[in-house]
Amino acid sequence: MPTFNTADDITPRSVLRHRPVSATTASSTGRRLTAAPVMQRASRSRITTANTEEVDTVWDGEIDTRPGTQGSARRTTVTPKALTTSSYPKTTVPKTTAPKKARHQAHPLLYLGVGMLVMLFLWTGLSAASGWFNTILDDIHYGRPRTFQTDAIVGHEQGSTPSHFIAINLNRHIEIIELPGGDAAHARIYIGPQLVGEGDELIPVTLKFVDVNGDKKPDMLVNVQGSRVVFINEKGTFRMAQPAERRQIEQTLQRSGD
Repeated sequence: MPTFNTADDITPRSVLRHRPVSATTASSTGRRLTAAPVMQRASRSRITTANTEEVDTVWDGEIDTRPGTQGSARRTTVTPKALTTSSYPKTTVPKTTAPKKARHQAHPLLYLGVGMLVMLFLWTGLSAASGWFNTILDDIHYGRPRTFQTDAIVGHEQGSTPSHFIAINLNRHIEIIELPGGDAAHARIYIGPQLVGEGDELIPVTLKFVDVNGDKKPDMLVNVQGSRVVFINEKGTFRMAQPAERRQIEQTLQRSGD
């Protein structure tokens, strides 16, 4: 540090700006006054960080006494604080929501139409499944072609052996074969109605024997898909019923519950 010579003991005003570290010593031989080393006021430099904090560089106020330094003050730099996420100013990000799509209300008739279509598909599917199931059952019971067989005593027998009857749906043609007393040599064939509908070749034919005219002889009833064809037992054979006999036949069937 420089020394100051003065004519009196008054310290110049420029020196008052510096604060002495130690007391002033005067020479006993002269009026020369040697000022002790003083510490220079540190200049403060401000460092502005991204989070608006200020970091100062200061002097630590210690005198460097190493040789050649002439009592200069050591400079110490304060390390800036570590930046943390909490030191950043909080920012609020507005929430963005997707615009809601406008819901279009469907007309009630649309739901009604869809429901009717679904019911139609279900009904069609159930009908097809039911028909397929019935066809399988008929295949098991009657085979292909549809064939029905039964035994009955109708008065055409020579002994006690019942007659054997076979009803066949052969390509929509109904045929009944009678074996009187089980004798194939005297077999008789009766031609029934002809079916014309699609798939009628798979309709089974069944036989039943009931006295419908009151002559104490069992007559032959041919059942085809809910319809009945009556053959009258007369003179050791069967013949088709006449239109004049139909009323009496219907009354007899109603009384018997057939």
